[in-house]
Amino acid sequence: MPKPVPNRWLMLAVGMIGQAASSVFVNAAPFLIPYLHLVKGLTLVEAGFLASAPLVGMMLTLIAWGAIVDRIGERLSMTIGLGLLALGSTAAALSTSYVAIGVFLFLGGMGGASTNSASGRIVVGWFPPERRGTAMGIRQTAQPLGVGIAALVVPNLVDAYGMRPTLLTIAGICGLATVLAGTLVVDPPRPSRSESEGLGHLVNPYTRDSRLWRIHLSSTLLVVPQFTVWTYALVWLIDEKDWSVLAASILVASTQLLGAAGRIAAGAWSDRVGSRLGPMRTVAIAAAATMLALGLLEGTALAVALIVIASVITVADNGLAFTSVAEIGGPYWSGRAMGTQNTGQFLMAAASPPVIGALVTSHGYAWAFGLVAVFPLLAIPLIPVRGEASPKSHDRDTAAADDGG
Repeated sequence: MPKPVPNRWLMLAVGMIGQAASSVFVNAAPFLIPYLHLVKGLTLVEAGFLASAPLVGMMLTLIAWGAIVDRIGERLSMTIGLGLLALGSTAAALSTSYVAIGVFLFLGGMGGASTNSASGRIVVGWFPPERRGTAMGIRQTAQPLGVGIAALVVPNLVDAYGMRPTLLTIAGICGLATVLAGTLVVDPPRPSRSESEGLGHLVNPYTRDSRLWRIHLSSTLLVVPQFTVWTYALVWLIDEKDWSVLAASILVASTQLLGAAGRIAAGAWSDRVGSRLGPMRTVAIAAAATMLALGLLEGTALAVALIVIASVITVADNGLAFTSVAEIGGPYWSGRAMGTQNTGQFLMAAASPPVIGALVTSHGYAWAFGLVAVFPLLAIPLIPVRGEASPKSHDRDTAAADDGG
């Protein structure tokens, strides 16, 4: 008897919950900085190192977790990784020194990297090509959702009750996600290794052609305008446009929601046209044009509207690239490919704020915004649109293996 097919939307929901829990853990630490600095007396440098610990742990293990997901599957990988998040947060809550807290946050971040590849593979495995872009766009909203939850919960909880209850609350969120992953996730079907060998799925896709490398590099370049806008929109509105903190924060929060909607729309667009990389190149062109316009018109009344538009456009490529990388990687390499994709993006994301900050300090926001347009311009010719295969080709290969060839 054939095995019952799980509800693909339930699989997407559980994957999103896992990704959101990981995002809550990683992004909770930065929201502790005001409490650590103003209440506990840590210097900004000390608090900053503590806040970066989970992000560093995640960044260092993305590729390794991708390989683990390729080997043992999505459900077990997510369950182990989310369990490590819960254990790391619990151990940090029970620690009595900031060094120990930092170590456990780092170790927890190492576990959180599992959800990036595993939840992405769940989407690619359970959704057909004509719905996969939309589903991945929805899945990509888990990151801003996790940031929003952390921004809402962490500062208020730590001010009212202190570090330990705050970290235990985060542990509870991660623990719930662990239980859901362990009990509800069903690994997508994939051909056996012997069948995959005949179909070429075991061949390293990085040696077949340059498509994956080109997508990784172009995506890394496209991260720069995204994190420029994310990092400096709030302070730009307050310092340059004389907005109140409340009004500026409301607008920035609203752009997060608009950006999430933009990711879904971009995914749906790619499903409709049957291409991931064509829309990605169009997004890169739009990002370059928007950032250049923002730089040229930074001192005018149009600038606020342009930064809202930039907040939507500069994040729209994420799901497109991630889906394409998973499809090219195939059933035995997509985990590592997605891990490599995220690693490059995290590295550029970490480097962008200080470099852009120095540019703003020396030349002002207009020059910084305008010069950032160079990065999507460089990405445009790198996107391998001509070498893109149909998203359905991999699925036909997999179906042929499932049918015995």
